[in-house]
Amino acid sequence: MKRLEGKAAVITGGAVGIGAACARRMVGEGARAAILDIHDEAGAALARGLAGNTEAAIYLHADVASERQVAAAIDAAAGKFGRLDVLVNNAGIAGPDKPTHELTEQEWDRVQAVNVKGVFFCTKHALPHLRRSGGGSIINLSSIYGLVGAADVPPYHASKGAVRLMSKTDALLYAGDGIRVNSIHPGFIWTPMVEGHLASHGGDLAEQRRNTDALHPLGHMGEPDDIAWGAVYLASDEAKFVTGSELVIDGGYTCR
Repeated sequence: MKRLEGKAAVITGGAVGIGAACARRMVGEGARAAILDIHDEAGAALARGLAGNTEAAIYLHADVASERQVAAAIDAAAGKFGRLDVLVNNAGIAGPDKPTHELTEQEWDRVQAVNVKGVFFCTKHALPHLRRSGGGSIINLSSIYGLVGAADVPPYHASKGAVRLMSKTDALLYAGDGIRVNSIHPGFIWTPMVEGHLASHGGDLAEQRRNTDALHPLGHMGEPDDIAWGAVYLASDEAKFVTGSELVIDGGYTCR
């Protein structure tokens, strides 16, 4: 069953990790996908592998912190596919793991530029295309740290709380256009970003991974596909009555 047959998607941060998993699963379910990222080599290779001899996937360079680049890439994707039905706002960075009083303005602003302004820019420029398609689905990647706090990476946590409420606001604003907006809240997922975050603390990475696994009642971190299947659901017509919701995929982390 092709759950996304006929749909066209834009996936930001789509070259690696959760974004790449979303691209693979969405194309596998019949969608055409535009992969947006700044990691050109990985993104282009993924698009080639997914497309094969078809036009099911393309890669477009875009730094989501740049409105000009976002507008050009989304317009190009919609032009290539003739429509846009799904936007996955996945691009994000962790930022420095410092307490609030040690952060510089530049460090704070860079995280907000990617994680918050990036969602704003992509949503803004996807909306005209989604409206022309008669509606669609916007899926914003927040985090468990858009729901609960922790004593680390303050800029990241602030950004993911913003994404959670941006999702609800836009769900209300664009419901009349048939555009659904939802947020996904992953627990720790083993991706290059999480690996880099743990490695930045120094020490034995394997031990740090075990300690992070133990934060989840299920006893382990998630995999990118765990999130990608949630995104497939929210992009599909199976979720036609779902908007303004928080899909928590966290191995039980936030149950406590």
